[in-house]
Amino acid sequence: MGKGLSREQKSNLDMVKHVMLNMDEEDGLDQIYTFRNAIEQLCMFKCIERRPMAWPCQLTIGSSLSIRIVGYKSVTEERLKKAWITVDAQTNLKEDVKRETVYCLDDDNETEVQMDDTIQGFRYGSDIVPFSKVDQDQMKYKHDGKCFAVLGFTKQNMIHRHQFMGSQVIKIFAPKDDEHAGVALSAVIRALDQLKMVAIVRYAYDRRSNPQVGAAFPCIKQDYECLMYIQLPFMEDLRQFPFPSLENNKKLVPSETQLSAVDSLIDSMMLVEENEDGKQKDMFKVHNIPNPAFQRHFQCLHHRAVNPGTPLPAIDEWLKAAIERPEVISERCQAPLEETKKKFPLTQVEKKKKLKTSAQIFGKDSEEPDAKKAKGDEEEDDYNLANIAEGSVTSVGSVDPARDFRTLIKQKSLPFGEVCQQLTHRIEQLLSNKNTPYYMKGITCIQAFREQSVKLGNADLYNSYLQSLKRSISNRGLEIFWDLLVQDAISLISKDEVEESTVSKNEAHQFLFAEEKKEEATVPTGTPDTGDVDDLLDMM
Repeated sequence: MGKGLSREQKSNLDMVKHVMLNMDEEDGLDQIYTFRNAIEQLCMFKCIERRPMAWPCQLTIGSSLSIRIVGYKSVTEERLKKAWITVDAQTNLKEDVKRETVYCLDDDNETEVQMDDTIQGFRYGSDIVPFSKVDQDQMKYKHDGKCFAVLGFTKQNMIHRHQFMGSQVIKIFAPKDDEHAGVALSAVIRALDQLKMVAIVRYAYDRRSNPQVGAAFPCIKQDYECLMYIQLPFMEDLRQFPFPSLENNKKLVPSETQLSAVDSLIDSMMLVEENEDGKQKDMFKVHNIPNPAFQRHFQCLHHRAVNPGTPLPAIDEWLKAAIERPEVISERCQAPLEETKKKFPLTQVEKKKKLKTSAQIFGKDSEEPDAKKAKGDEEEDDYNLANIAEGSVTSVGSVDPARDFRTLIKQKSLPFGEVCQQLTHRIEQLLSNKNTPYYMKGITCIQAFREQSVKLGNADLYNSYLQSLKRSISNRGLEIFWDLLVQDAISLISKDEVEESTVSKNEAHQFLFAEEKKEEATVPTGTPDTGDVDDLLDMM
Protein backbone atom coordinates (compact mmCIF):
# COMPACT_ATOMS: atom_id res chain seq x y z
CA MET A 1 0.00 0.00 0.00
CA GLY A 2 1.08 3.54 -0.65
CA LYS A 3 1.96 5.90 2.07
CA GLY A 4 -1.04 8.13 1.24
CA LEU A 5 -1.36 11.84 0.67
CA SER A 6 0.28 14.39 2.86
CA ARG A 7 -1.65 17.19 4.55
CA GLU A 8 -0.43 19.67 1.91
CA GLN A 9 -1.42 17.36 -0.98
CA LYS A 10 -4.90 16.87 0.48
CA SER A 11 -5.27 20.63 0.81
CA ASN A 12 -4.30 21.07 -2.85
CA LEU A 13 -6.75 18.36 -3.92
CA ASP A 14 -9.61 20.03 -2.04
CA MET A 15 -8.77 23.33 -3.69
CA VAL A 16 -8.86 21.78 -7.20
CA LYS A 17 -12.21 20.11 -6.43
CA HIS A 18 -13.60 23.42 -5.23
CA VAL A 19 -12.52 25.14 -8.46
CA MET A 20 -14.00 22.41 -10.66
CA LEU A 21 -17.31 22.38 -8.78
CA ASN A 22 -17.64 26.14 -9.07
CA MET A 23 -17.12 25.86 -12.84
CA ASP A 24 -19.81 23.19 -13.17
CA GLU A 25 -22.05 25.37 -15.28
CA GLU A 26 -23.09 25.36 -18.94
CA ASP A 27 -19.93 25.10 -21.08
CA GLY A 28 -17.88 25.68 -17.96
CA LEU A 29 -16.11 22.31 -17.88
CA ASP A 30 -14.86 22.81 -21.45
CA GLN A 31 -11.95 24.63 -19.81
CA ILE A 32 -10.88 21.56 -17.83
CA TYR A 33 -8.12 19.52 -19.49
CA THR A 34 -6.31 16.31 -18.70
CA PHE A 35 -2.61 16.57 -17.98
CA ARG A 36 -1.78 15.38 -21.51
CA ASN A 37 -4.12 17.91 -23.10
CA ALA A 38 -2.75 20.64 -20.86
CA ILE A 39 0.79 19.90 -22.09
CA GLU A 40 -0.41 20.06 -25.68
CA GLN A 41 -2.08 23.41 -25.04
CA LEU A 42 1.15 24.75 -23.56
CA CYS A 43 3.10 23.58 -26.64
CA MET A 44 0.67 25.33 -28.99
CA PHE A 45 1.66 28.63 -30.60
CA LYS A 46 -1.18 31.11 -30.58
CA CYS A 47 -1.53 34.14 -32.82
CA ILE A 48 -1.77 37.56 -31.25
CA GLU A 49 -5.42 38.33 -30.63
CA ARG A 50 -6.63 41.36 -32.52
CA ARG A 51 -9.39 43.74 -31.56
CA PRO A 52 -12.31 43.53 -33.97
CA MET A 53 -12.30 46.41 -36.42
CA ALA A 54 -15.73 47.91 -36.96
CA TRP A 55 -16.89 48.73 -40.49
CA PRO A 56 -19.58 51.45 -40.25
CA CYS A 57 -21.89 51.81 -43.22
CA GLN A 58 -25.51 52.36 -44.28
CA LEU A 59 -27.82 49.51 -45.25
CA THR A 60 -30.02 50.95 -47.98
CA ILE A 61 -33.25 49.49 -49.36
CA GLY A 62 -34.31 51.58 -52.28
CA SER A 63 -33.82 55.35 -52.18
CA SER A 64 -35.91 56.14 -49.11
CA LEU A 65 -34.88 53.56 -46.45
CA SER A 66 -31.44 53.72 -44.82
CA ILE A 67 -30.32 51.92 -41.64
CA ARG A 68 -27.04 52.49 -39.82
CA ILE A 69 -25.03 49.29 -39.51
CA VAL A 70 -21.65 48.06 -38.28
CA GLY A 71 -19.87 45.07 -39.81
CA TYR A 72 -17.33 42.72 -38.22
CA LYS A 73 -15.34 39.91 -39.80
CA SER A 74 -16.62 36.71 -38.24
CA VAL A 75 -14.67 34.18 -40.31
CA THR A 76 -11.64 35.06 -42.43
CA GLU A 77 -8.62 33.21 -43.72
CA GLU A 78 -5.60 33.74 -41.50
CA ARG A 79 -2.37 34.07 -43.45
CA LEU A 80 1.21 34.12 -42.34
CA LYS A 81 2.87 37.47 -42.72
CA LYS A 82 5.87 37.25 -45.02
CA ALA A 83 8.53 38.47 -42.61
CA TRP A 84 11.48 37.01 -44.52
CA ILE A 85 14.30 39.44 -45.22
CA THR A 86 17.62 38.93 -46.99
CA VAL A 87 20.66 39.23 -44.71
CA ASP A 88 24.35 38.55 -45.04
CA ALA A 89 25.18 34.90 -44.36
CA GLN A 90 28.21 35.79 -42.22
CA THR A 91 27.12 38.85 -40.24
CA ASN A 92 23.33 38.23 -40.28
CA LEU A 93 22.84 41.95 -40.84
CA LYS A 94 20.33 43.39 -43.28
CA GLU A 95 22.41 46.51 -43.81
CA ASP A 96 25.27 44.50 -45.34
CA VAL A 97 23.10 43.48 -48.30
CA LYS A 98 22.30 46.16 -50.88
CA ARG A 99 20.03 45.73 -53.86
CA GLU A 100 20.19 47.68 -57.06
CA THR A 101 17.63 47.38 -59.86
CA VAL A 102 18.72 48.25 -63.38
CA TYR A 103 16.48 48.34 -66.45
CA CYS A 104 18.12 47.39 -69.76
CA LEU A 105 16.99 47.08 -73.35
CA ASP A 106 16.90 43.64 -74.92
CA ASP A 107 19.64 44.38 -77.41
CA ASP A 108 23.23 43.33 -77.98
CA ASN A 109 24.64 46.18 -75.90
CA GLU A 110 22.04 45.84 -73.08
CA THR A 111 21.57 49.60 -73.07
CA GLU A 112 20.58 50.86 -69.63
CA VAL A 113 17.24 52.69 -69.38
CA GLN A 114 16.12 54.98 -66.59
CA MET A 115 13.05 53.92 -64.64
CA ASP A 116 11.25 57.13 -65.63
CA ASP A 117 11.57 56.06 -69.27
CA THR A 118 9.73 52.77 -68.69
CA ILE A 119 6.01 52.08 -68.86
CA GLN A 120 3.74 49.18 -67.89
CA GLY A 121 2.57 46.86 -70.66
CA PHE A 122 -0.28 44.37 -70.78
CA ARG A 123 0.39 41.21 -72.76
CA TYR A 124 -2.50 40.60 -75.14
CA GLY A 125 -1.71 37.44 -77.10
CA SER A 126 1.63 38.00 -78.81
CA ASP A 127 1.32 41.79 -78.59
CA ILE A 128 2.11 44.10 -75.67
CA VAL A 129 -0.33 46.97 -75.13
CA PRO A 130 1.32 49.88 -73.24
CA PHE A 131 -0.57 51.53 -70.38
CA SER A 132 0.59 54.67 -68.60
CA LYS A 133 -0.27 55.41 -64.97
CA VAL A 134 -2.99 57.77 -66.15
CA ASP A 135 -4.48 54.99 -68.30
CA GLN A 136 -4.34 52.54 -65.40
CA ASP A 137 -6.17 54.96 -63.12
CA GLN A 138 -8.86 55.57 -65.73
CA MET A 139 -9.40 51.89 -66.53
CA LYS A 140 -10.29 51.04 -62.91
CA TYR A 141 -13.95 50.47 -62.08
CA LYS A 142 -15.08 53.53 -60.16
CA HIS A 143 -18.03 53.74 -57.76
CA ASP A 144 -19.39 55.96 -55.02
CA GLY A 145 -17.48 54.35 -52.16
CA LYS A 146 -18.50 52.00 -49.36
CA CYS A 147 -22.00 50.62 -49.59
CA PHE A 148 -24.27 47.82 -48.42
CA ALA A 149 -27.25 48.23 -50.74
CA VAL A 150 -30.07 45.68 -50.95
CA LEU A 151 -30.76 44.81 -54.60
CA GLY A 152 -33.66 42.48 -53.83
CA PHE A 153 -34.75 39.36 -51.97
CA THR A 154 -34.94 35.66 -52.78
CA LYS A 155 -35.69 32.33 -51.14
CA GLN A 156 -32.91 30.76 -49.09
CA ASN A 157 -33.11 27.53 -51.07
CA MET A 158 -32.18 29.46 -54.21
CA ILE A 159 -28.71 30.20 -52.80
CA HIS A 160 -26.70 26.97 -52.95
CA ARG A 161 -23.80 26.18 -50.67
CA HIS A 162 -21.36 25.60 -53.54
CA GLN A 163 -21.91 29.21 -54.67
CA PHE A 164 -20.33 30.68 -51.53
CA MET A 165 -17.20 32.63 -52.42
CA GLY A 166 -14.63 34.84 -50.83
CA SER A 167 -12.39 34.35 -47.82
CA GLN A 168 -14.56 35.93 -45.13
CA VAL A 169 -17.98 36.04 -43.49
CA ILE A 170 -19.15 39.45 -42.24
CA LYS A 171 -21.68 39.83 -39.44
CA ILE A 172 -23.83 42.96 -39.70
CA PHE A 173 -25.11 44.56 -36.46
CA ALA A 174 -26.81 47.80 -35.53
CA PRO A 175 -24.68 50.34 -33.61
CA LYS A 176 -25.04 50.01 -29.84
CA ASP A 177 -25.84 53.70 -29.39
CA ASP A 178 -28.57 53.82 -32.08
CA GLU A 179 -31.83 52.40 -30.81
CA HIS A 180 -33.80 53.28 -33.95
CA ALA A 181 -31.29 51.45 -36.17
CA GLY A 182 -31.50 48.43 -33.84
CA VAL A 183 -35.27 48.25 -34.13
CA ALA A 184 -35.25 48.68 -37.91
CA LEU A 185 -32.49 46.09 -38.49
CA SER A 186 -34.20 43.64 -36.11
CA ALA A 187 -37.40 43.92 -38.12
CA VAL A 188 -35.53 43.13 -41.35
CA ILE A 189 -33.73 40.17 -39.77
CA ARG A 190 -36.88 38.62 -38.26
CA ALA A 191 -38.89 39.13 -41.44
CA LEU A 192 -36.22 37.35 -43.47
CA ASP A 193 -36.10 34.53 -40.92
CA GLN A 194 -39.86 34.02 -40.87
CA LEU A 195 -40.15 34.08 -44.67
CA LYS A 196 -37.03 31.87 -45.14
CA MET A 197 -35.52 34.48 -47.43
CA VAL A 198 -32.18 36.25 -47.92
CA ALA A 199 -31.25 39.72 -49.12
CA ILE A 200 -29.09 40.06 -52.24
CA VAL A 201 -26.82 43.03 -51.60
CA ARG A 202 -24.17 45.08 -53.35
CA TYR A 203 -21.14 45.32 -51.08
CA ALA A 204 -18.10 47.59 -51.41
CA TYR A 205 -15.58 47.97 -48.61
CA ASP A 206 -14.38 51.41 -49.72
CA ARG A 207 -13.77 53.53 -52.80
CA ARG A 208 -10.55 51.68 -53.69
CA SER A 209 -12.01 48.15 -53.64
CA ASN A 210 -14.07 46.48 -56.34
CA PRO A 211 -17.77 45.95 -55.59
CA GLN A 212 -19.21 42.52 -54.85
CA VAL A 213 -22.59 40.86 -54.98
CA GLY A 214 -23.46 38.71 -51.99
CA ALA A 215 -26.21 37.24 -49.85
CA ALA A 216 -27.18 38.46 -46.38
CA PHE A 217 -28.62 35.60 -44.28
CA PRO A 218 -30.62 36.21 -41.09
CA CYS A 219 -28.98 34.88 -37.93
CA ILE A 220 -30.91 34.85 -34.65
CA LYS A 221 -29.14 33.62 -31.51
CA GLN A 222 -30.10 33.70 -27.84
CA ASP A 223 -27.75 36.61 -27.12
CA TYR A 224 -27.83 38.56 -30.39
CA GLU A 225 -29.20 38.77 -33.90
CA CYS A 226 -27.48 39.90 -37.06
CA LEU A 227 -27.12 39.49 -40.83
CA MET A 228 -24.35 37.27 -42.18
CA TYR A 229 -22.91 38.43 -45.50
CA ILE A 230 -21.31 35.88 -47.86
CA GLN A 231 -19.96 36.75 -51.30
CA LEU A 232 -21.62 35.22 -54.38
CA PRO A 233 -19.95 34.54 -57.77
CA PHE A 234 -20.15 36.64 -60.90
CA MET A 235 -20.60 35.05 -64.32
CA GLU A 236 -16.82 34.78 -64.88
CA ASP A 237 -16.37 32.97 -61.56
CA LEU A 238 -18.58 30.01 -62.52
CA ARG A 239 -17.09 26.91 -64.12
CA GLN A 240 -19.51 24.96 -66.29
CA PHE A 241 -18.45 21.33 -66.81
CA PRO A 242 -20.79 18.99 -68.72
CA PHE A 243 -20.85 15.52 -67.18
CA PRO A 244 -22.80 12.52 -68.45
CA SER A 245 -25.74 11.34 -66.38
CA LEU A 246 -25.14 8.30 -64.17
CA GLU A 247 -28.79 7.28 -64.31
CA ASN A 248 -28.73 6.51 -68.02
CA ASN A 249 -26.13 3.77 -67.64
CA LYS A 250 -27.69 0.63 -66.16
CA LYS A 251 -24.26 -0.80 -65.33
CA LEU A 252 -23.70 2.05 -62.85
CA VAL A 253 -26.93 1.56 -60.88
CA PRO A 254 -26.04 0.16 -57.41
CA SER A 255 -27.92 -2.75 -55.88
CA GLU A 256 -29.84 -2.60 -52.61
CA THR A 257 -27.08 -4.48 -50.75
CA GLN A 258 -24.48 -2.03 -52.04
CA LEU A 259 -26.57 0.95 -50.94
CA SER A 260 -27.06 -0.63 -47.53
CA ALA A 261 -23.30 -1.21 -47.15
CA VAL A 262 -22.53 2.44 -47.95
CA ASP A 263 -25.25 3.62 -45.55
CA SER A 264 -23.72 1.54 -42.77
CA LEU A 265 -20.28 2.96 -43.55
CA ILE A 266 -21.57 6.54 -43.36
CA ASP A 267 -23.39 5.85 -40.07
CA SER A 268 -20.23 4.36 -38.55
CA MET A 269 -18.18 7.42 -39.51
CA MET A 270 -20.55 10.07 -38.15
CA LEU A 271 -18.55 12.71 -36.27
CA VAL A 272 -21.61 13.95 -34.37
CA GLU A 273 -23.38 11.62 -31.95
CA GLU A 274 -25.86 11.91 -29.10
CA ASN A 275 -24.74 11.45 -25.51
CA GLU A 276 -26.74 9.98 -22.61
CA ASP A 277 -28.68 13.21 -22.16
CA GLY A 278 -29.80 13.19 -25.80
CA LYS A 279 -27.62 16.15 -26.68
CA GLN A 280 -25.42 16.09 -29.75
CA LYS A 281 -21.71 15.70 -29.09
CA ASP A 282 -19.11 16.87 -31.60
CA MET A 283 -16.25 14.37 -31.79
CA PHE A 284 -14.17 16.43 -34.23
CA LYS A 285 -14.22 20.07 -33.16
CA VAL A 286 -12.73 21.86 -36.12
CA HIS A 287 -12.88 25.27 -34.44
CA ASN A 288 -10.52 23.96 -31.73
CA ILE A 289 -7.94 22.49 -34.13
CA PRO A 290 -4.89 24.69 -34.78
CA ASN A 291 -3.55 25.16 -38.28
CA PRO A 292 -0.76 22.55 -38.56
CA ALA A 293 1.16 24.65 -41.08
CA PHE A 294 1.25 27.59 -38.64
CA GLN A 295 2.30 25.39 -35.74
CA ARG A 296 5.10 23.76 -37.72
CA HIS A 297 6.29 27.14 -38.97
CA PHE A 298 6.55 28.68 -35.52
CA GLN A 299 7.96 25.48 -34.03
CA CYS A 300 10.88 25.63 -36.49
CA LEU A 301 11.39 29.38 -35.94
CA HIS A 302 11.50 28.88 -32.17
CA HIS A 303 13.94 26.00 -32.44
CA ARG A 304 16.25 27.86 -34.82
CA ALA A 305 16.28 30.95 -32.58
CA VAL A 306 17.01 28.96 -29.41
CA ASN A 307 19.27 26.30 -30.97
CA PRO A 308 21.13 27.84 -33.93
CA GLY A 309 23.12 25.43 -36.07
CA THR A 310 21.21 22.29 -35.01
CA PRO A 311 18.85 20.28 -37.25
CA LEU A 312 15.17 21.16 -37.13
CA PRO A 313 13.03 18.87 -34.96
CA ALA A 314 10.47 16.40 -36.24
CA ILE A 315 6.79 17.25 -36.26
CA ASP A 316 5.13 16.64 -32.89
CA GLU A 317 2.92 13.59 -32.69
CA TRP A 318 0.01 15.56 -31.24
CA LEU A 319 0.16 17.89 -34.25
CA LYS A 320 0.06 14.93 -36.67
CA ALA A 321 -2.91 13.48 -34.84
CA ALA A 322 -4.80 16.80 -34.81
CA ILE A 323 -6.22 16.28 -38.29
CA GLU A 324 -6.36 12.50 -38.23
CA ARG A 325 -9.55 10.47 -37.92
CA PRO A 326 -10.55 9.98 -34.27
CA GLU A 327 -9.59 6.56 -32.89
CA VAL A 328 -13.20 5.82 -31.94
CA ILE A 329 -14.29 6.33 -35.54
CA SER A 330 -11.41 4.22 -36.90
CA GLU A 331 -12.33 1.27 -34.71
CA ARG A 332 -16.04 1.59 -35.42
CA CYS A 333 -15.79 1.73 -39.21
CA GLN A 334 -13.55 -1.32 -39.73
CA ALA A 335 -16.39 -3.81 -40.17
CA PRO A 336 -18.44 -1.58 -42.52
CA LEU A 337 -15.29 -0.92 -44.56
CA GLU A 338 -14.67 -4.63 -45.05
CA GLU A 339 -18.31 -5.14 -46.01
CA THR A 340 -18.08 -2.29 -48.54
CA LYS A 341 -14.97 -3.87 -50.08
CA LYS A 342 -16.85 -7.14 -50.55
CA LYS A 343 -19.87 -5.44 -52.13
CA PHE A 344 -17.69 -3.41 -54.51
CA PRO A 345 -15.01 -5.83 -55.75
CA LEU A 346 -12.23 -4.41 -57.89
CA THR A 347 -10.74 -6.44 -60.72
CA GLN A 348 -7.72 -5.47 -62.73
CA VAL A 349 -8.42 -5.10 -66.43
CA GLU A 350 -5.46 -5.49 -68.73
CA LYS A 351 -5.72 -3.88 -72.11
CA LYS A 352 -3.44 -4.87 -74.92
CA LYS A 353 -1.83 -1.81 -76.34
CA LYS A 354 -1.33 -1.83 -80.06
CA LEU A 355 1.69 -0.07 -81.42
CA LYS A 356 0.64 3.01 -83.34
CA THR A 357 2.71 5.25 -85.52
CA SER A 358 2.66 8.99 -85.09
CA ALA A 359 0.77 9.35 -88.39
CA GLN A 360 -1.98 7.04 -87.13
CA ILE A 361 -2.27 9.03 -83.89
CA PHE A 362 -2.77 12.21 -85.88
CA GLY A 363 -5.30 10.65 -88.25
CA LYS A 364 -3.12 9.61 -91.18
CA ASP A 365 -2.26 6.02 -91.99
CA SER A 366 1.41 5.88 -92.88
CA GLU A 367 1.09 2.29 -94.09
CA GLU A 368 -0.65 3.47 -97.26
CA PRO A 369 1.54 3.80 -100.35
CA ASP A 370 2.86 7.29 -101.00
CA ALA A 371 1.06 7.49 -104.33
CA LYS A 372 -2.26 6.64 -102.70
CA LYS A 373 -1.69 9.19 -99.95
CA ALA A 374 -0.77 11.83 -102.50
CA LYS A 375 -3.95 11.13 -104.44
CA GLY A 376 -6.00 11.31 -101.26
CA ASP A 377 -4.39 14.61 -100.34
CA GLU A 378 -5.28 16.03 -103.73
CA GLU A 379 -8.90 14.99 -103.33
CA GLU A 380 -8.97 16.44 -99.85
CA ASP A 381 -7.53 19.74 -101.07
CA ASP A 382 -10.42 20.16 -103.52
CA TYR A 383 -12.98 20.15 -100.72
CA ASN A 384 -10.97 21.87 -97.96
CA LEU A 385 -12.54 25.21 -97.04
CA ALA A 386 -9.20 26.38 -95.72
CA ASN A 387 -7.93 26.56 -99.30
CA ILE A 388 -10.08 29.65 -99.82
CA ALA A 389 -7.30 31.60 -98.15
CA GLU A 390 -4.50 30.00 -100.23
CA GLY A 391 -3.95 33.18 -102.15
CA SER A 392 -2.76 34.93 -98.96
CA VAL A 393 0.08 32.43 -98.31
CA THR A 394 3.39 34.06 -99.25
CA SER A 395 5.81 32.06 -97.08
CA VAL A 396 6.01 28.96 -94.90
CA GLY A 397 4.55 30.04 -91.56
CA SER A 398 4.85 28.52 -88.10
CA VAL A 399 1.18 27.64 -87.54
CA ASP A 400 0.82 24.98 -90.24
CA PRO A 401 4.10 24.88 -92.17
CA ALA A 402 3.25 21.65 -94.04
CA ARG A 403 0.06 23.16 -95.48
CA ASP A 404 1.82 26.40 -96.39
CA PHE A 405 4.57 24.39 -98.12
CA ARG A 406 2.05 22.47 -100.24
CA THR A 407 0.21 25.70 -101.07
CA LEU A 408 3.38 27.47 -102.25
CA ILE A 409 4.38 24.48 -104.37
CA LYS A 410 0.91 24.46 -105.90
CA GLN A 411 1.01 28.19 -106.61
CA LYS A 412 4.51 28.00 -108.17
CA SER A 413 5.07 31.59 -107.06
CA LEU A 414 8.54 30.80 -105.65
CA PRO A 415 11.34 28.50 -106.81
CA PHE A 416 11.23 24.98 -105.40
CA GLY A 417 14.61 25.36 -103.70
CA GLU A 418 13.58 28.55 -101.90
CA VAL A 419 10.34 27.01 -100.60
CA CYS A 420 12.29 23.95 -99.40
CA GLN A 421 14.70 26.23 -97.57
CA GLN A 422 11.80 27.95 -95.77
CA LEU A 423 10.36 24.56 -94.78
CA THR A 424 13.64 23.20 -93.43
CA HIS A 425 14.08 26.42 -91.46
CA ARG A 426 10.70 25.80 -89.79
CA ILE A 427 11.66 22.17 -89.12
CA GLU A 428 14.83 23.30 -87.35
CA GLN A 429 12.79 25.70 -85.20
CA LEU A 430 10.44 22.89 -84.22
CA LEU A 431 13.29 20.50 -83.35
CA SER A 432 14.98 23.13 -81.18
CA ASN A 433 12.05 22.98 -78.72
CA LYS A 434 12.83 19.31 -77.96
CA ASN A 435 9.29 18.38 -77.07
CA THR A 436 7.19 15.52 -78.47
CA PRO A 437 4.35 17.70 -79.90
CA TYR A 438 6.93 19.75 -81.79
CA TYR A 439 8.64 16.55 -82.96
CA MET A 440 5.32 15.32 -84.38
CA LYS A 441 4.79 18.60 -86.19
CA GLY A 442 8.30 18.35 -87.63
CA ILE A 443 7.62 14.83 -88.88
CA THR A 444 4.50 16.12 -90.65
CA CYS A 445 6.68 18.72 -92.39
CA ILE A 446 9.22 16.07 -93.46
CA GLN A 447 6.39 13.94 -94.84
CA ALA A 448 5.16 16.91 -96.90
CA PHE A 449 8.73 17.59 -98.05
CA ARG A 450 9.10 14.00 -99.26
CA GLU A 451 5.67 13.90 -100.85
CA GLN A 452 6.17 17.05 -102.94
CA SER A 453 9.73 16.04 -103.91
CA VAL A 454 8.39 12.77 -105.32
CA LYS A 455 5.65 14.62 -107.21
CA LEU A 456 8.11 17.04 -108.83
CA GLY A 457 10.77 14.36 -109.44
CA ASN A 458 13.41 16.25 -107.42
CA ALA A 459 14.97 14.01 -104.77
CA ASP A 460 18.34 15.71 -104.24
CA LEU A 461 17.27 18.44 -101.77
CA TYR A 462 15.19 16.08 -99.65
CA ASN A 463 17.81 13.31 -99.53
CA SER A 464 20.61 15.76 -98.72
CA TYR A 465 18.64 17.34 -95.89
CA LEU A 466 17.66 14.00 -94.35
CA GLN A 467 21.27 12.75 -94.48
CA SER A 468 22.58 15.93 -92.85
CA LEU A 469 19.86 15.71 -90.23
CA LYS A 470 20.86 12.15 -89.37
CA ARG A 471 24.51 13.14 -88.91
CA SER A 472 23.52 15.79 -86.36
CA ILE A 473 21.21 13.59 -84.26
CA SER A 474 23.69 12.66 -81.54
CA ASN A 475 25.22 16.12 -81.22
CA ARG A 476 21.83 17.80 -80.89
CA GLY A 477 20.23 15.18 -78.61
CA LEU A 478 17.42 14.30 -81.04
CA GLU A 479 17.37 10.55 -80.48
CA ILE A 480 13.68 10.57 -79.50
CA PHE A 481 12.79 12.44 -82.68
CA TRP A 482 14.78 9.98 -84.80
CA ASP A 483 13.02 7.03 -83.16
CA LEU A 484 9.68 8.56 -84.15
CA LEU A 485 10.96 9.04 -87.69
CA VAL A 486 12.10 5.41 -87.86
CA GLN A 487 8.75 4.29 -86.46
CA ASP A 488 7.00 6.08 -89.32
CA ALA A 489 9.44 4.57 -91.83
CA ILE A 490 10.24 7.94 -93.42
CA SER A 491 13.41 7.22 -95.39
CA LEU A 492 15.28 8.51 -98.44
CA ILE A 493 13.71 8.74 -101.90
CA SER A 494 14.95 5.80 -104.01
CA LYS A 495 15.31 5.31 -107.76
CA ASP A 496 12.06 3.37 -107.82
CA GLU A 497 10.21 6.56 -106.88
CA VAL A 498 12.29 9.16 -108.74
CA GLU A 499 14.50 8.08 -111.63
CA GLU A 500 17.06 10.86 -111.07
CA SER A 501 17.70 9.71 -107.49
CA THR A 502 21.10 8.13 -106.85
CA VAL A 503 19.77 6.06 -103.92
CA SER A 504 18.82 2.45 -104.53
CA LYS A 505 15.81 0.81 -102.88
CA ASN A 506 18.04 -1.29 -100.62
CA GLU A 507 20.06 1.77 -99.55
CA ALA A 508 16.89 3.68 -98.72
CA HIS A 509 15.70 0.73 -96.62
CA GLN A 510 19.01 0.45 -94.75
CA PHE A 511 19.27 4.20 -94.20
CA LEU A 512 17.08 4.24 -91.07
CA PHE A 513 18.88 1.30 -89.45
CA ALA A 514 22.50 1.95 -90.42
CA GLU A 515 25.00 2.92 -87.71
CA GLU A 516 25.46 6.62 -87.26
CA LYS A 517 29.22 6.52 -87.72
CA LYS A 518 29.07 4.75 -91.10
CA GLU A 519 29.61 6.79 -94.23
CA GLU A 520 26.34 6.95 -96.14
CA ALA A 521 26.69 5.54 -99.62
CA THR A 522 23.57 7.38 -100.67
CA VAL A 523 25.17 10.83 -100.89
CA PRO A 524 24.50 12.03 -104.44
CA THR A 525 27.57 12.49 -106.58
CA GLY A 526 28.25 16.07 -107.34
CA THR A 527 26.61 17.26 -104.09
CA PRO A 528 29.23 18.47 -101.57
CA ASP A 529 29.25 17.00 -98.08
CA THR A 530 28.11 20.07 -96.19
CA GLY A 531 28.57 18.52 -92.77
CA ASP A 532 25.69 20.20 -90.95
CA VAL A 533 22.19 21.52 -91.50
CA ASP A 534 23.16 25.21 -91.55
CA ASP A 535 25.53 24.73 -94.48
CA LEU A 536 22.81 22.81 -96.32
CA LEU A 537 20.38 25.70 -95.86
CA ASP A 538 22.96 28.08 -97.30
CA MET A 539 23.39 25.75 -100.26
CA MET A 540 19.62 25.82 -100.92
